[in-house]
Amino acid sequence: MTSMQRLWAASAAALLTAMPVWAVDVVFKPVADGVYAYVGEIEGRTYENEGLNANIGLVVTPAGAVLIDSGATFQSARKIHEAAKKVTNQPVKWVINTGDQDHRWLGNGYFTALGIETIAHTGAQADMKNRSGEHLKGLKVLKERLDGTVPTLPTRCVTGQDTRLELGGTVFELKHRNGGHTPGDTLVWLPQKNVLFAGDVVYVDRVLGLHPVSNTRNWLASFAVIDALKPQTIVPGHGNVTNLATAQAQTRDLLLALRAHMKKAVDDGVDLSAAVKSFDGKPFAGLKHAEVWIPQLANQTYLEMERE
Repeated sequence: MTSMQRLWAASAAALLTAMPVWAVDVVFKPVADGVYAYVGEIEGRTYENEGLNANIGLVVTPAGAVLIDSGATFQSARKIHEAAKKVTNQPVKWVINTGDQDHRWLGNGYFTALGIETIAHTGAQADMKNRSGEHLKGLKVLKERLDGTVPTLPTRCVTGQDTRLELGGTVFELKHRNGGHTPGDTLVWLPQKNVLFAGDVVYVDRVLGLHPVSNTRNWLASFAVIDALKPQTIVPGHGNVTNLATAQAQTRDLLLALRAHMKKAVDDGVDLSAAVKSFDGKPFAGLKHAEVWIPQLANQTYLEMERE
């Protein structure tokens, strides 16, 4: 290596050392009067996005603010809190967990330590307990950004299909139909704002996800509530803020197609491999990750239809 090459190499190394490690920037943007959303990226969990590959909500009332979901880690929960402070001087009174996936509730510990009430449906509790270790293992990619994260169950659990809460004159209606993506999936409806925080009941821009704990029949029952409410604005669990027609086309219709195809395959005695290969995913090919994930969804749905 020449002296000039060594100089260039040293300069490049110094520049890289001086550059800050990229981190996610949590910014809440307005959705309606007093209602805001942070839209996470639609890729998987990475060190760079800190596991915040999902959407988070903020509702400001005269009596305090409410966060919709707490993020994936203690550190990202702190970022969410700081982002809320940039929008409003109102203190955060509640954090509502819309489900039991990691980025919906693993930030609870941060808020609980501050004495802020965390709220979820009781249907989420068992899965939170059972899969908390799995969640943490899956977040190992975050390295030191996972430090301080301790699975912390919500401090308040609601029961029943519909629960009405009110803060500062703003009504929050929590609607639970035995989940879907996870057992605790809960819709948060703001009737006065005509805004729905759908959690993982709605995916747009990317293909939805199915896990062993998922249930497509329950998922469609949850989505039927959305059909009945006809919200003007939907903040999905993943993807850009959207409308009812898009949510129906990209989430509901995919679930209906999977169930119809796989039910017929099971009834006709078609084996799993052939059923997966014959599923027509072309109507959903424009969604992110469709090519890789739709066969996985077909596989999972076939197994579910066998159990039914």
